[in-house]
Amino acid sequence: MLREYYTRTNTHTSTYTSHYIYVWVTLCAYIVRSASIYRGQCIHFKLLYRERSTSVREMSSSTSSALVVVVAAVLLALTLAQHGSLAATVGPRVIVVGAGMSGISAAKRLSDAGITDLLILEATDHIGGRMHKKNFAGINVEVGANWVEGVNSNRGKMNPIWPIVNSTLKLRNFRSDFDYLAQNVYKEDGGLYDEDYVQKRIDRADSVEELGEKLSGTLHASGRDDMSILAMQRLYDHQPNGPATPVDMVVDYYKYDYEFAEPPRVTSLQNVVPLPTFSDFGDDVYFVADQRGYEAVVYYLAGQFLKTDRSGKIVDPRLQLNKVVREINYSPGGVTVKTEDNSVYRADYVMVSASLGVLQSALIQFKPQLPAWKVTAIYQFDMAVYTKIFLKFPKKFWPEGKGREFFLYASSRRGYYGVWQEFEKQYPGANVLLVTVTDEESRRIEQQSDNQTKAEIMQVLRKMFPGKDVPDATDILVPRWWSDRFYKGTFSNWPIGVNRYEYDQLRAPVGRVYFTGEHTSEHYNGYVHGAYLSGIDSAEILINCAQKKMCKYHVQGKYD
Repeated sequence: MLREYYTRTNTHTSTYTSHYIYVWVTLCAYIVRSASIYRGQCIHFKLLYRERSTSVREMSSSTSSALVVVVAAVLLALTLAQHGSLAATVGPRVIVVGAGMSGISAAKRLSDAGITDLLILEATDHIGGRMHKKNFAGINVEVGANWVEGVNSNRGKMNPIWPIVNSTLKLRNFRSDFDYLAQNVYKEDGGLYDEDYVQKRIDRADSVEELGEKLSGTLHASGRDDMSILAMQRLYDHQPNGPATPVDMVVDYYKYDYEFAEPPRVTSLQNVVPLPTFSDFGDDVYFVADQRGYEAVVYYLAGQFLKTDRSGKIVDPRLQLNKVVREINYSPGGVTVKTEDNSVYRADYVMVSASLGVLQSALIQFKPQLPAWKVTAIYQFDMAVYTKIFLKFPKKFWPEGKGREFFLYASSRRGYYGVWQEFEKQYPGANVLLVTVTDEESRRIEQQSDNQTKAEIMQVLRKMFPGKDVPDATDILVPRWWSDRFYKGTFSNWPIGVNRYEYDQLRAPVGRVYFTGEHTSEHYNGYVHGAYLSGIDSAEILINCAQKKMCKYHVQGKYD
């Protein structure tokens, strides 16, 4: 609009043209202050004014007075038009708490819908949340999410994360092959178990799971008949305490704890057997091992609506890092968000993407307090802990080659440094091993020194390989997700007896406060694609209210 008006005025005499240029400089400055729009045109007119400012001083006072009236009228008309345009295109102001996958996904969906007056407040110094790389011994490794789970379906559905990873960004990834585990189960006192024996135990565990899947399909949708996976194992395996031998325990740990970060005794049968991620998207999983990090997916999504510089770095002022939200005040008129540095932000709505563990802590205070039904829903779910411990060695002493990537340690102590992975393909020459622990072991390890953890691991490795020269690890990396006040764990797990009803309550808004996160994904909680899809779903709920005035969120009864 401004450039077109300048062209029309240029048909007048040079004196009048110069005077109009002076006026438009003033008008542009006003618009920049009000909306940060047309900044480029304002700079253009300032330059023109400086080049021809002499003519303005030569004008008569009567001519100047007449022009002032004209300019005032034009200024008023354009101001009103500009305000109307802003109301139409910007819409309500929304604060997004958290810049992990779900927060960025929600913000992008809001932006795509025309809600661009956004402010994203992130507590840490980076975006990505629990998708985060760290440099370890000269390579970037993933301390959080690492796999794209659920790929190569023959049912026509595709995991939405997979094409971004594999095609758009072309992140280095490797299919994880667990078919050779029976060859790689180590005894507690050293050496390998007989492959045939282990395979029979794995086959037995698989057959029990298949029986559990059939049983799960017969249970009432409300969850009233749900049971733990352990209860199902007792029912079909005729073992009073479930898997009890070292081999049975480590196979059981690999099948369930390694996936859900909690043991079968607390994990819902009905909601995870079968697991929707694999039944919907396929059985394959791919390990992301790219030096850009798995977090590159989040940066890619953010770059589609946030301003970046030529290097790809986000420079959009709507993203504020190191902003720890401590208080959210909400009322029918709007929301006020206060951060730890005493900053105060006001908006029409707030989208909270903090983890379930944070919601269960006292980090963020809601005023007034959240209603009882909401608090109950938050505390019904578990925030699990999944710890990936990386170790660097001066040389290799473990087997390599086809079928050797994953190996198990069958301890008489369930979950004690049980699942191992070597990186011959992913990080050639790095001499790095990964061991995974979960739940109570994770919490125990987080509370001790890294030197103590390394000593325990070295003892296990020397038991596993008694005939090898096993040197001390030169480096160790122990993530502490449970101890981190910004996460308080790694991902949520399905408790026994919950169904769509509890998830609807977990996701449901409270007034102008909206919620998102992997924990609000009914079918894909705990997964990257669950976080991504939940952001879109929660944004749609807010869009319905803000743009369509459909603000009532209906939660269907548990037994309806």
